[in-house]
Amino acid sequence: MIKWGGIVWSVHPLFVIVMLLSVAAGRFAELITLFALVFVHELGHVAAARALGWTIREVKLLPFGGVAEVEEAGGMPTKEEVIVAIAGPLQNAWMAAVAWVLGHSIGWGLPWSEELVKANLLIMMFNLIPISPLDGGKLLQCLLGRLLSYHQSLLWSIRLSIAMSVMLAAAALVGPLWPGGGIQLNVLTIALFLLATNWTQLRHLPFLFIRFLVNRERFAARRLSQESGPSPIIVRPEAAVQSILRRLRRDYVHLVYVTTPRGELLGVLPENVLLYHFFISPSPNQPVIELIV
Repeated sequence: MIKWGGIVWSVHPLFVIVMLLSVAAGRFAELITLFALVFVHELGHVAAARALGWTIREVKLLPFGGVAEVEEAGGMPTKEEVIVAIAGPLQNAWMAAVAWVLGHSIGWGLPWSEELVKANLLIMMFNLIPISPLDGGKLLQCLLGRLLSYHQSLLWSIRLSIAMSVMLAAAALVGPLWPGGGIQLNVLTIALFLLATNWTQLRHLPFLFIRFLVNRERFAARRLSQESGPSPIIVRPEAAVQSILRRLRRDYVHLVYVTTPRGELLGVLPENVLLYHFFISPSPNQPVIELIV
């Protein structure tokens, strides 16, 4: 673990296992190459995040990329999240292109060049699989966030990630069914890691949602600057504050309209009022009408 550029950089235990296996197999050169490609991949994320004004606390390097812990988790616009997510795979794309040009134009170690191209493409394509915390998983959540509330997009991205992790593990196990095939232990290990990660995320969903709510007020002005105006949420007087907050969408600032079943307007509340009462009230299921009368 080192601190560089104001960011704590560490190597995930899964990467340590891969390193030890590579050394034991006498593939030290391949190990150094993999580490370099993963590091540059993650630098792409860091550079994009820094350019957008994000605060990065820690980066953990994995065999296929890395996981960055940012202070603004869940609070930044979807557009910025997309930019940061694709910045990593783009590094592998240009490195693959450079390796191909060097190998085919000036004959710079053609076999090694081809291996470098394959390694970059493999890291890039693997990271685009729609499984959290891969870049594809982040893009999936961004897509769902354009259609659903943040709570629902988070929940469904985790559920889909679990399903995809199971499918990836199954794909690694079906090798023996094909002539000359075998179990792909490396893919199986990563699939099980992704499955465990998302299962943990599902258990920690309430905490992840609270973190999103904590960041709402902090970045409200940033969201308003990118939208035409507040977005309405229409609720009944008996609706619980917590259930209303679960309808908040990432890229919008909301006004909550409390109406009777006949459509009579009882009051209008900005979302920050609900957030305030949610955090200070002993009961998150407090009816919204109590915030008006």
